[in-house]
Amino acid sequence: MTNATTGTRRLAIRGASLETRWIGPPPNEAPSIVMLHEGLGSLGLWGQFPEALAGATGCGVFAWSRAGYGGSDPASLPRPLTYMHDEALQALPLLLDTIGFRHGILLGHSDGASIATIYAGGVQDHRIRGLALIAPHFFVEDVSIASIERARVAYEKADLRDRLAKHHANVDVAFRGWNDTWLNPGFRSWDIRESIGYIRVPILIVQGTEDQYGTDAQIQAARDEAYCPVDAVMISGAGHAAHLERPAETLAAVAEFVNTLLAVDQKAKPVQQ
Repeated sequence: MTNATTGTRRLAIRGASLETRWIGPPPNEAPSIVMLHEGLGSLGLWGQFPEALAGATGCGVFAWSRAGYGGSDPASLPRPLTYMHDEALQALPLLLDTIGFRHGILLGHSDGASIATIYAGGVQDHRIRGLALIAPHFFVEDVSIASIERARVAYEKADLRDRLAKHHANVDVAFRGWNDTWLNPGFRSWDIRESIGYIRVPILIVQGTEDQYGTDAQIQAARDEAYCPVDAVMISGAGHAAHLERPAETLAAVAEFVNTLLAVDQKAKPVQQ
C-alpha cells in the first residue's frame, strides 16, 4: 500500500487512470472521509464541499472521478446492470488500499451512496466506522425513472449535454453509462435493501425535501433493514444535491455525525470541530 499525498494525482485502478484529490491530513495522521460521487458526478462537481468538510471535521478528505467520469479514463459502454456492485466490490477495495486508508467514513451521493452501501454490506472492512449517505438509492422508484427520462430529453434536446461537457472529458460515456442503464427495463428490479442488513456501522442519511430522484421511502427502507443506528436529516427546500443546494445545513449534519462518531472511536483520534 502507498500513503496518499496531499493534492491532486492520478491513480491506476483496474487498468483505468483516475483523477483524484486529497485534502487535509493523510491517513496516518487523522481519520479519512472517502467521497463517492453521483451517477453524473465527478471530482470537480463536489464543488467546495470537500474543503468545507475537511475544515469542519479535521479529517483528511479523498475524492475522485470513477472511470467514465470527469477527467478519468472512459469506461466501456454499455455499462452492465451490475455496475454499482462492480464499483463497490472490485474497484473500491483496491482504491482504499492504494490510498493507504486506515479508518474513517464513506460518504456517498446518490449512486455513490448506493456503492458505499453495497461495500459496507458486502465487505467486512473494520476500517469503516460509518456511512454518510446523501440521497441514497436502495431500490428503484417510479419518481427516479421519471426524472431520469426527463434528463434524457434534456440531454438530447436541450442544454444538459453542454453543461455536463464542462465537467466530463467523455461526456457521452458519463451520461449514457448512467442514463441508459437506469432506463434499461432489466434495471427496474435492482434492489440493494438486503445489503443494509449486513452493515455493522452507524448510518446517516441526508435527503432534500424536494428530491426529484427519490422519496423518504429510501429512508424508511434503511430503518426497516438496518441493525445499526440510522439517523436521517431532511434538508428543507433542497433537491437531489443537498450538499450543493443547501451546503451549510448539509455540512452541519454530516460534520456532526462524523465528529460524534469518530470522537468516541477508541481507535481513532478525537476530532475537534
